[in-house]
Amino acid sequence: MNKILTVVIPAYNVEKYLQNTLDSFVNEDILDDIEILIIDDGSQDRTAQITKEYQTKYPQTFRLIQKKNGGHGSTINRGIQEAVGKFFKVVDGDDWVNPLDFSKLVYSLKRCHSDCVVTNYYEVYEPDFTKKAKKFSFTNGFEYSFENICQSIQIPMHSLVIKTDILKEHHIHLDEHCFYVDVEYILYPVPYISTVTFYDLYVYMYRLSVSTQSVSIAGYQKHIDNHITVIMHLLDFLDHVKQENLSAIKQQYIAKRISEMVLTQSAIYESYPLRLNKTIKRAFIKFDGMVESKSGTVYQLAEKSSGKLRALHRTHFHFYTLISYLSKIRNLR
Repeated sequence: MNKILTVVIPAYNVEKYLQNTLDSFVNEDILDDIEILIIDDGSQDRTAQITKEYQTKYPQTFRLIQKKNGGHGSTINRGIQEAVGKFFKVVDGDDWVNPLDFSKLVYSLKRCHSDCVVTNYYEVYEPDFTKKAKKFSFTNGFEYSFENICQSIQIPMHSLVIKTDILKEHHIHLDEHCFYVDVEYILYPVPYISTVTFYDLYVYMYRLSVSTQSVSIAGYQKHIDNHITVIMHLLDFLDHVKQENLSAIKQQYIAKRISEMVLTQSAIYESYPLRLNKTIKRAFIKFDGMVESKSGTVYQLAEKSSGKLRALHRTHFHFYTLISYLSKIRNLR
């Protein structure tokens, strides 16, 4: 049977969350329309056993794919290879979907012909599970030209549904053994996206405030080299599409998102203790120089968005210790 939507679930040691994740897809009315690919990335816990229970009970929908550990990007790469649905979505193994709105999304996709679809989502904060709505203010069900709206929006992974053929035909491939590749997943297809439809549905439930997450400050510090690697690869990608004469509007969209990663990287440097300032300052200057040499556009966008970064550039980092100290004082207030 043809599938309208493939959902890829990157899963590494997520036994604590996985049953909740998989339960959120179980609706008899749509099970024949979707495939759920759970990509077990070399888990050491009961991730595979839990998935097999769903695969046995709902063989037309759930499928376990086991592989050696290769990181988040490798699971999405494998999912792209295996997907048969017309559309493609990623839901991390510790997150879930809102069952009612997810079902509405599946029905909507049956009559949708856009290159990508964008929906609202919730940030869900542990431990009390308070929700923060992330909503897009566009006409429900209306198809827009991507270039007409991309200057006023940045599409996060949690909101994105994309045509599977775009990923397959253009050989979209993410870095493996690396964190923070969600931005690659968002940006690499941009050259091939012409149309986007928005649905006023809250589909994705994004779990936050887990101290071990890669997006916590401790996670950023632990995986700082991964973050830099992704930024550099994205800057190379921007240069490539520029050489391929990608429209200026799409170039700006890509550059803006990379500049946000540059600002995050600046914040990572600023998060280290003052006693490490000399070492961190050298690393910061090296990183800053690499960004400037690869893309003056991204460098200027990042500077324009950050007074601290602008001050560091204007003073050639001479007052880095003072600026870092003042930043920490403000954060304590």
